Amino acid sequence: MGSNFGPADEVSNPLGPSLTGPSSIQPFALDQAASPNGVTRRGLLKGGIGAAMSGLFRPGVADARSAFRPGSLGFEGVAVSTADQVIVPRGYSVQVLYSWGDATGIATGVAADTVAFSASNTALEQTLQAGMHHDGMHFFPLGRGNHGLLVINHEYTDDGLLHVDGMKTWTPEKVRKAQAAHGVSVIEIERLKSGNWQVIRPSKYARRITSYTPMRLSGPAAGEARMRTAGDPEGRTVLGTLNNCAHGHTPWGTYLTCEENWNAYFHGRKDAGLNEARYGVKPNGFGYRWHEHDERFDVVKHPNEQHRFGWVVEFDPFNPNDTPVKRTALGRIKHEGALMTTAQDGRAVVYMGDDERFEYIYKFISRDRVRPGGYVKNQEILDHGTLYAARLDDSGAGAWLELMFGKNGLTAANGFTSQADVLIRTRQAADQAGATRMDRPEWIALHPSTGEMFVSLTNNTERGQPGKPGVDRANPRAQNALGQIVRWREQGDAAAMTFRWSQFVLAGDPAASDAALRGTVKGDAFGSPDGLMVDARGLLWIQTDIASTVMGKGANASLGNNQMLAADPLSGEVRRFLVGPRGCELTGIVMSADMRSLFVNIQHPGEPPAERNEPDQPTAVSSWPQAPGIDRPRSSTIVITRDDGGVIGT
Repeated sequence: MGSNFGPADEVSNPLGPSLTGPSSIQPFALDQAASPNGVTRRGLLKGGIGAAMSGLFRPGVADARSAFRPGSLGFEGVAVSTADQVIVPRGYSVQVLYSWGDATGIATGVAADTVAFSASNTALEQTLQAGMHHDGMHFFPLGRGNHGLLVINHEYTDDGLLHVDGMKTWTPEKVRKAQAAHGVSVIEIERLKSGNWQVIRPSKYARRITSYTPMRLSGPAAGEARMRTAGDPEGRTVLGTLNNCAHGHTPWGTYLTCEENWNAYFHGRKDAGLNEARYGVKPNGFGYRWHEHDERFDVVKHPNEQHRFGWVVEFDPFNPNDTPVKRTALGRIKHEGALMTTAQDGRAVVYMGDDERFEYIYKFISRDRVRPGGYVKNQEILDHGTLYAARLDDSGAGAWLELMFGKNGLTAANGFTSQADVLIRTRQAADQAGATRMDRPEWIALHPSTGEMFVSLTNNTERGQPGKPGVDRANPRAQNALGQIVRWREQGDAAAMTFRWSQFVLAGDPAASDAALRGTVKGDAFGSPDGLMVDARGLLWIQTDIASTVMGKGANASLGNNQMLAADPLSGEVRRFLVGPRGCELTGIVMSADMRSLFVNIQHPGEPPAERNEPDQPTAVSSWPQAPGIDRPRSSTIVITRDDGGVIGT
């Protein structure tokens, strides 16, 4: 997740690098000519090898070497905290870079760089500002790495903070503003001589993608009858993306933003069909009330609109006029992320988790090889290929089950009618194929030299309850409040059909008096792992997401605020690097090319146990980041640097 590939550039060796040993991974070979937008391929080569795209490996890499010796994590761990601040190790500093409501730098007739943040901002002004609840993000370097584009997801909104009077009144303008606070930001940033970073305003790259940005549907499900609506009778054009959680990026320089809890926004029918029930579409959704003033979110009036969400969306961050594309070949689920690598033969491989209790881990393998020539030559590569779901056997063996019409029970006899049907009903297809029901699969990360994969399984308090699936080796705890991280290695390259897996760590507190709450942690206590990244050296970064409803309670009583930790994949040592402010989730993690700046997102600081603020009941949970004259907590991107300018974590 931490590699730094720039815009559409020529790949001189689409088959990937050669390996002479488990630590010899090299990035794609790139020439030194300048691309039309001013990005040099030399700059990209210097961009370093991150976890996602640098995981290009050949079979036969057997020994899981680590870049760190046991006990050699190079920072002093921080203590559990409930303070309303960001806490990092001694010798490190934190800068708040880009907060909800900050100007994005879009050059328009409106003076975007002078629109001040306020709860009274209009919907139009919100389209020029950072959205709410920052989540997954990626850094695309321009030149030598001190300058680039930061692309940031905005997952959802707290309407109690977004509007002056919250949801006490509800209007079309409020719906429009909430929709504008969703989506994605593209900002241009640069590192100053002081070591701090700044957002460049105005910027020719700056962009806000929202819940009403026009998008194109592509792949096998595009144009299918269930994708057609009154507003789009051809079923090929959609307005907007929403609930953008984690992300991915491609070797041809594009960004992948992932639609997770899209069902939350739809007003479903009381007599919901099996498909709606399987995806959690219910009356009033999660209470966003968009359907009251935007009827496309009313399933009763527009039953097909729901099928147009739940996809991976691709766009070119270097072209602010690029039309985002929803890639239906990757399946319709609650996408947590889309980690991409390449197989030995040059085909693209995308790993994905479906973030809900008892859902699945997926892999997509493209039909075609990655071609030289950037996005122009690879615009359809994610439209053709095969989707698989993972089965994890108790023996430690695993298999990828093909989700293709006519195979693995995906037949007319079992209610499937076509490959488009399989993709629109991906969850049911995985059910039929016999994949393993997991404890909320979230982020997936790839070790750059060993080829090991890691997946965070955040928690599942329903495991083993009456009528629910019981424990298995991959999900070994009933009423699992703390979560775990599973790792696996493909038996071959990334296109292999089998793998071997094991538990990396069961989260918990090693000092807990209750043995069930200790887990298998070697080091600092944590729970509910979510965001993951393996950096270029092989250090695994873990971010936690303990829900505000249970923070400080029960199994989480000793864990304090959400946190970020580093783990040595070889020794298993875990050390706490950061603790966030009250009520927040830690998410979104990426490093600069030289590994001297670490970008992290602080999501929903100040979230109360009710998970929504009320303006007439000022939150006592958090005021972070405590900007002058602003009384509301704001999700923000922060930058962490070492005071001596050194590499993070060493």
